[in-house]
Amino acid sequence: MGIYTELFLTFAKIGSFTLGGGYAMVQMMEKEVVDNKHWLDKEEFMDTLIVAQSTPGLFAIDMASHIGFKLKGVKGGIVGALATALPSIVAILLIAMFFQTFKGNIYVEKIFMGVRPCVVALILAPCFGMARKANLNRYNWWIPVVCTVLIAALGVSPIWCILAAGLGGFIYGRIKR
Repeated sequence: MGIYTELFLTFAKIGSFTLGGGYAMVQMMEKEVVDNKHWLDKEEFMDTLIVAQSTPGLFAIDMASHIGFKLKGVKGGIVGALATALPSIVAILLIAMFFQTFKGNIYVEKIFMGVRPCVVALILAPCFGMARKANLNRYNWWIPVVCTVLIAALGVSPIWCILAAGLGGFIYGRIKR
């Protein structure tokens, strides 16, 4: 099997079997890309994760395109992005085709009510993993907590939190040096 086929099948599988969007895909993506395929090491994966978070666009597609680009250049990036997006596009088209039929169905509503907590868990799990890899300790644990409170409770834009954290890290690095 060629690398493009393997890249497509890997990211199509990730796109097909994860609910909840980009952050819910992080764990499965890391398992496939780092542990199973050995396309990236853990540090490269974290670097890719950080870059994908800071670039505009859909997070999972950014991740897939960055990984594909690292492996096979522009063509690899395109294959990774398309493979990640394709399952969602197909699912949305199917839902749109049959939405009117199932719109008021109580069973469908109950299924979606049951899926919601799973989606929350799928999003939280990579957050804890990223926290471990980010070397959170007793001195800096308050940063993500304060950012979460500012964003969730006070409605502060995440951009301001990112800029403040970046500036704080820069100043800290200059003082420490």
